[in-house]
Amino acid sequence: MACKDAVSRMLPVSLAELCIDTTLRCGQSFRWRKVDDEWHCSLHGRVVSLRQDETHLHYRATWPAGRQVSIKSSVKVKREEEDESIKSEDAAAVKVDEEEDDTEALLLNYFNLHHSLSGMYTHWSDRDANFRSKAPKFTGVRILNQDAWETLVAFICSSNNNIARISQMCHKLCDHYGGEPIATVAGHVYRDFPSPEALAGDGVEAHLRELGFGYRARYIAETARVVARQRPAGWLLSLRNPASFAWGSQRPSPSSPLLKSSSSSLSPPPADTGVKEEQDQKASRSPTSTPPQQQQPDYRTAFAALQELSGVGPKVSDCVCLMGLGWGEAVPLDTHMWTIATRDYGFGGKKAAAAKGSAMSKGMYDAVGEHFRKLWGPQAGWAQSVLFTANLREFSHRLKATAESGVKREDGVGGDDSKPGVVADAVVAPPKQSKKRKTAVSTTRVKVEEDGGSIVATKVEIQETEVTPIRRSKRIRAGG
Repeated sequence: MACKDAVSRMLPVSLAELCIDTTLRCGQSFRWRKVDDEWHCSLHGRVVSLRQDETHLHYRATWPAGRQVSIKSSVKVKREEEDESIKSEDAAAVKVDEEEDDTEALLLNYFNLHHSLSGMYTHWSDRDANFRSKAPKFTGVRILNQDAWETLVAFICSSNNNIARISQMCHKLCDHYGGEPIATVAGHVYRDFPSPEALAGDGVEAHLRELGFGYRARYIAETARVVARQRPAGWLLSLRNPASFAWGSQRPSPSSPLLKSSSSSLSPPPADTGVKEEQDQKASRSPTSTPPQQQQPDYRTAFAALQELSGVGPKVSDCVCLMGLGWGEAVPLDTHMWTIATRDYGFGGKKAAAAKGSAMSKGMYDAVGEHFRKLWGPQAGWAQSVLFTANLREFSHRLKATAESGVKREDGVGGDDSKPGVVADAVVAPPKQSKKRKTAVSTTRVKVEEDGGSIVATKVEIQETEVTPIRRSKRIRAGG
């Protein structure tokens, strides 16, 4: 079938509600590629391409010629990579009729656009001065509503890893176990993320080690076998927040009140029955399944259940709960968030703040999470994501201008991360003196407004007089 260009459409959304240039590279999803000014990723059988301006999200979907996707062996992948004919995959992409294209509904679901993000930012800023100081530079950071299985595997890969390497691993999983290509877009071949069954086969662990996954290879293979063979069908889906539906459990239209409502800022949208129906249908088809749960799942149940899997500790479990299962109260705590908790919120004392990368005990992990849940409310994980993003090196330039503006001061005094009202000691070292000079120092307290907060600095005036051949430097205590 001849290639037809994918139709480009628009979805009205402001940068305050969604900023894809921040959200898609802040460590939530690891398969988006940016080529020129467009982002590309395979999602549910199509390649989605995105770009954004101040008022709209522009999107298009590239579909394969055939909708059936099958798993293929890694040997076939290798042969395909060696065969230049893979470039002809563009010819297999077709345009889907507008009435059949549900990509708008998919994006509304994927980006959780039924929540009013600006309303949540206002709520968190009112309750937390530290959040208020960071948020203006990081608007539009949303929690993605991702496939639970992909989220689970991606964050198993995150152990002792960085975003770039996690992305490489996720792309390798798709290349070798993700089935037939969907399409080639902007020079890259896209496949769907592999299913648990695709990663549960014999030889998967050894092959992943060859691909550079290290010890994570065993975790992925063992977890895939458990989910595919030992858990009831739909087990991951059964752990999901009933108020946050999974894509594929139902197909809401773009005009659905659930998707169009922007009034829900702090409370989850009303639960639908699609998730339960999907669970019941899958359970009835599986000979090894247990009867569907009569009691709705909660965050704590999901958090504990995930940690029964290989390679899943508290942090990975919270990441899956937040980004793959819709539990907004989940607050993942890694070294970045531990740094924030000790530096900005006083956890662990001065020694903990100085010991970068120090491990948290289980008790401390729970205590920090509970503190943030009380501080930020039922969508605490969303607020956590904003501060996590602000702490990433890739985005440090956004805060640099703020930190360097205003009155010149000692490092760490009155900066973006310091506590309100704290005034540190200032050490004034006068210029090198001649033998017959004495330095007189006077100080004046100066109050400066910066980013809505008061900063007290010390203005120093130095006068020199020829009095005595003694050199001195005086330690001036601010305000003392």
